[in-house]
Amino acid sequence: MTATLTFPESETETEYGAASLETLVEFSQAHDRAAFGELARRFEGMVYSIALRRLGNHSEAQELCQEVLVKAMQKIGQLQVPAAFGGWLRSITVRMAINRQVRQAPSIATEPQTLESTCVESTTPLDTALKNERAAQVHGGLSRLGTLDRHTLEAFYFRGQSLAEMSQSFAAPVGTIKRRLHVARKRLAQHLEAAAV
Repeated sequence: MTATLTFPESETETEYGAASLETLVEFSQAHDRAAFGELARRFEGMVYSIALRRLGNHSEAQELCQEVLVKAMQKIGQLQVPAAFGGWLRSITVRMAINRQVRQAPSIATEPQTLESTCVESTTPLDTALKNERAAQVHGGLSRLGTLDRHTLEAFYFRGQSLAEMSQSFAAPVGTIKRRLHVARKRLAQHLEAAAV
């Protein structure tokens, strides 16, 4: 269960708004909640951004941000150099984020953007039509190739034969098979370009 911080907001808020960091830390160490409230307002954005970068989840980052600020309020008496408050708070945030990642099982985000991105079909009818049209063009281009070029491309791309297998089935060295593949691909590309014009 996460505690929610509430700090006094009144004339003291404007009084501390112009106070230096060192002054706010010293007053906070003397248990002045309004001074710590001003510190929290100044550094909350930094804490949240570190938490979000580490955890990758908005609600987790918000929760961790609250926990870090509560911990900082409880431990501020241990801070020996008031000017180092930002770095001290950053290290608390990183340590608590790591602890949270280690101790918690990965949760499945259920924010609307996440649901939307995971529930969308990856292919559309247009994608399917374009894929089918491209496949028809490739098959048409293959049919216009010479027998050796066509058999070489079919063995490699359609039957998934390795260069060594092709070398054996075509009774030719691997270097020759590589050259044939290169030449056959170029010829197929030329046929496809000519068909597209």
